[in-house]
Amino acid sequence: MRAAPASDTLSVFPSLKQRSVFVTGGGSGIGAAIVTAFVEQGARVAFIDVAKEASETLAQQLADAGHARPWWRACDVRDVAALQGAIAEAAAALGDFSVLVNNVASDDRHTLESVTPAYYDERIAINERPAFFAIQSVVPGMQRLGAGSIINLGSTGWQGKGTGYPCYAIAKSSVNGLTRGLAKTLGRDRIRINTVSPGWVMTERQIKLWLNAEGEKELERNQCLPDKLLPHDIARMVLFLASDDAAMCTAQEFKVDAGWV
Repeated sequence: MRAAPASDTLSVFPSLKQRSVFVTGGGSGIGAAIVTAFVEQGARVAFIDVAKEASETLAQQLADAGHARPWWRACDVRDVAALQGAIAEAAAALGDFSVLVNNVASDDRHTLESVTPAYYDERIAINERPAFFAIQSVVPGMQRLGAGSIINLGSTGWQGKGTGYPCYAIAKSSVNGLTRGLAKTLGRDRIRINTVSPGWVMTERQIKLWLNAEGEKELERNQCLPDKLLPHDIARMVLFLASDDAAMCTAQEFKVDAGWV
């Protein structure tokens, strides 16, 4: 598998320096890559995650590398009050947020016939509802700042008619509706909102659970590019959309999937 490019060979976005950024689900996988990318740009970063050990390890690694230590708290996003409380606490520490990245998700597998109303509600409570209430929390601060950028993480899985996660597909397909449905309202305050939809990203979890011989064949069959997607690849698109370089980008979906969909 290819390595992520060295950070000193990639773009620097001066507009992100010292901006406050909030990331949901930032302790591991794609979220950790996003947190790392913003920290390396000199942003003031806050994130939440349920994984305490992974989150603390990430924060310490970044501090040990000479960067500003990100603010983080353990938070279960199914608890909306806790989510909004964490955002308020982080804003008190770092200032109003210029950037929100709605990354948190869980793509646990399930079948149509196995889903109960309780399980359905729990999947929505992780994969759909937190994005809306995080946006609700950060918008007043962005209005005070005079601008902002919201990046919602979608998925190409449902667009490629992926199977094994109907509740996840429902939740992720709604992300584009959230983005487009709020774009005009938020745009009046120069708050941009976009979707980034990853393909099959080789996180540690994905490799451990699902990258078998058949998965390798699926990648070869569906991707246009031969290399495997890395969390870093998603983070770079998020950086661009958060920066002033993307000042006139809103209401759009940006796919990072090596040409799968």
